[in-house]
Amino acid sequence: MSGSNILFVLSGSIACYKACDAISRLVQCGHRVRTVATEAAQRFVGVATLEGLTGEPVATDLFAAGGALDHLGLMRWADLTIVCPATAHTLNRAAAGLGDDLAGALLLAHDWKKPLLFAPAMNPAMWSHPATVASVERLRGWGARFVAVGAGRTACGDVGEGRLAEPAEIVAVIEAALARPVRRLRVLVTGGGTTEPIDGVRVLANTSTGATSALLADHFARRGHDVTLLRAHSAVRAQPGVRDVTFGTFAELDTALTGLLAGEDFAVVLHAAAVSDFAVEAIVVDGVAHPPGPAKLGSASAPTLRLRPNPKLLDTLRTRSRHAGLQVVAFKLTRSATVAETEAAVATLFARGTVDFVVHNDLANREAGSGAFPADIWPAGGERVVHCADRPALAVALEKLLAAGPSAATV
Repeated sequence: MSGSNILFVLSGSIACYKACDAISRLVQCGHRVRTVATEAAQRFVGVATLEGLTGEPVATDLFAAGGALDHLGLMRWADLTIVCPATAHTLNRAAAGLGDDLAGALLLAHDWKKPLLFAPAMNPAMWSHPATVASVERLRGWGARFVAVGAGRTACGDVGEGRLAEPAEIVAVIEAALARPVRRLRVLVTGGGTTEPIDGVRVLANTSTGATSALLADHFARRGHDVTLLRAHSAVRAQPGVRDVTFGTFAELDTALTGLLAGEDFAVVLHAAAVSDFAVEAIVVDGVAHPPGPAKLGSASAPTLRLRPNPKLLDTLRTRSRHAGLQVVAFKLTRSATVAETEAAVATLFARGTVDFVVHNDLANREAGSGAFPADIWPAGGERVVHCADRPALAVALEKLLAAGPSAATV
């Protein structure tokens, strides 16, 4: 990945100081960086600073003498383009295809065979504004990738989502995008366990940590794939470079899957989330049934839970997806299962006709000391089962199988 040509476009935000840190790190990693600064960006960071960091002149003017075609030359030169910080104004202009300044003309001339990244930075109200939300989704639909925004206190004093990601995360996302896999996949990984509310403070839950999902997401991102981790609030988070989306209940996971699969062209789903088979329909106390709600039930009498089954999300992933050749990997966990019991459990998943591979783990095989968790990958059609000694081996094997699959799609 070292030695790539990176075009770094800065727009007008106080977060330009973080962008300078990211530029410095990229240069130290051996990349060649050229910068473009909008007129607003130059009010926050000087041209001399950017030139000093990169050793290259800074492009600022679409109509500079002798530079009428610089926007075309820069785009041809770049292996990757990133807009960082990307303000709401910049995102909305890019989504509208406006090219009356140098930054806009560069984006209009972008070669979509190369990665285009946006690292947003703005006030939380601007980030959640319908125009910005629509622009982000439109740019994603064209193939652009986004560095996840941070949450916390912004420069204006408001608290919420919209902060520019930290420089280390920006660099990690850039280097992942520069990786050259045989086939770049857009991958959705689910992980962690759902929680089903009983009352305002109690839930039905499971012990899933989401560690396997996070490791798989990290591996695919490092290998250059475009990865989204849809995880439970309490699950392990992936490293920088992986888009992070969270859920709590079954209903929240259900809604998130619909939005992601219908809105984005995912080629692969690794569905490793531990989804509750049941939701609480009612809590019966002293013969009176109470629906789950925000109030805390008393503890004087032992309640009885009335449960209802949740639908099987695995059965609906393909029908929700906008990608006709979606590859689906299911995960099956057993405890001290016999060979016959394992085969029956895996066969049940394949019988639904909705999955391409099943990853099977048995809790009895997890090594307490080392944390190694062996797994077997079962392909549809009865081909040879792939045994993986631990999670890293599982990640390598899954990538190889999915990248070679006939339905794998590039992004």
